[in-house]
Formats: sequence, C-alpha cells, structure tokens
Amino acid sequence: MQFVTRLFFSLFILISVSACVPYAEVSHSSVAPITPMSRQIVLQRVSAVIVTDRQNLSGWYNKNFNSSNAPGDADGGSAAPITADGYFLTADHVLSRIAGRNVFVLYGKGGSLTPFKARVVWRDAASDLALLHIDEKTPFFYQWSPPTQHAGAGTPIIHGGISTGFRTDEGKLETAVPSESRFSGSRRFKMNLPLQPGDSGGPVVDGYGRLIGINSAVEFLVPMETAFFIDSEGNRPNVSKLGSVIQRDRLEKSR
Repeated sequence: MQFVTRLFFSLFILISVSACVPYAEVSHSSVAPITPMSRQIVLQRVSAVIVTDRQNLSGWYNKNFNSSNAPGDADGGSAAPITADGYFLTADHVLSRIAGRNVFVLYGKGGSLTPFKARVVWRDAASDLALLHIDEKTPFFYQWSPPTQHAGAGTPIIHGGISTGFRTDEGKLETAVPSESRFSGSRRFKMNLPLQPGDSGGPVVDGYGRLIGINSAVEFLVPMETAFFIDSEGNRPNVSKLGSVIQRDRLEKSR
C-alpha cells in the first residue's frame, strides 16, 4: 500500500502542475544544460507500471485515482515510452512479482493519466531491463540519445520517475555511457540523483530531453543506522538490438 499511496500523491501533484511548466529553447551545445523545455518533455512522458491481481483499474481511474479506491495489492514503478505505438521500457525488477497477476501502464493520454492493460514483450534480468506494450498510440515518447555518441561523466541529467519526475533536481552522470559501437549488450552507468521508491524503471534524460537509460537501483551507506546517499545506477540497452526486438514483436502481432 505504501507504493500506491506514494503513487497517488505523485499523480495528484503531477496533474496539478503539468500545465504550469514554461517553455524555453534547448541549448545546442555538445553538452546541453537542463532547461524548462527538457523538464516539459519529461513531464509529458511520466508513466507508471502497476502490477495487481485486479482485472482492470477503471474504478480507481474513474474516481481520479482516489487512494480509497486504489488496489491494495499493487506493486510497480516507473516506465519510459519509447515508440509512438505503445512500447515502454522499465526495470525488470519492477515485474518481479507478476506471476499470475496483471500488468498495467499509466500513460498521459490527452493530458490525463489513463491505465492500459500491458503485455510483457521481453525481459532481461542481467541488465534489469524489460519491455512492455499497450494497444494504444503513444504520441509523447522519448527519442534516444544518439547510440553513436559518447555521454561523458558530468553530463547534466534529470529523471522522469513517478516519485521525482515532476520535481526532479538536476544531476549528472558519475560514469560515462560509451557509444554503442563499443558495447554489444547493455551499458551500466552511475549518476548522482537521489531517487525514491517508485522511481525504479524511470527514464534518465539529458538536457535535450533525450533518453540516456533506465534507472535501476539506488545505493546508500548506512553507518550507525543513518543512511547516506551514495549514487544511483542505470542501464542503457543496445538500442539497435532493442529495436530488433520491437520490430519482431510488431511482425508477430500483425500475423
């Protein structure tokens, strides 16, 4: 229930402030700073994953996500829309308890968050990445930062998770994300953003509003029962290989 309570308050604040974000031009320097426009891109694409025994979430949705109608058994996290036809990337561990249960994605269609039944397309525990699909158009989706481009340590970033996506502080990459030509699989990286429960699976975004990778874990040091934030960890898939997974799934669905 703690997850649902946090999600409820996050959605309430998100909907309240979504119309208040100003517009600004994004810098065209090689390393773009975080701007109001990059924050607007994140805000438009904030998405959540809900894992529950319920067959639908209409009662919760129709009552404006009132906490008294929330699914008490819900697990979940965040997600990133990555195509215009309903594909979302999240962290694999967000789906760790899906056996015999239903998966939903909350997506901001038409300015309001709406739940859609999701299908699990692909999972990879080693990279902590998973791909979901909903049968719905998703016009607000992330473009990837160029696979041929090296994102160096110090690159400014923000996060688009459901807990911090509407008020995320600016952070930076602590380790570089090398170009795809140097890695055949996923690439793990660290960042200095202190994320919260519910942010798992959320997008890590650069100053151009482009997707760098997906949040996976947060590390704390706990000396004498007092926790100190160390860093967060993310994963970036091989974009070309992920694109092949999506294309195969599209072909299978069309048969």
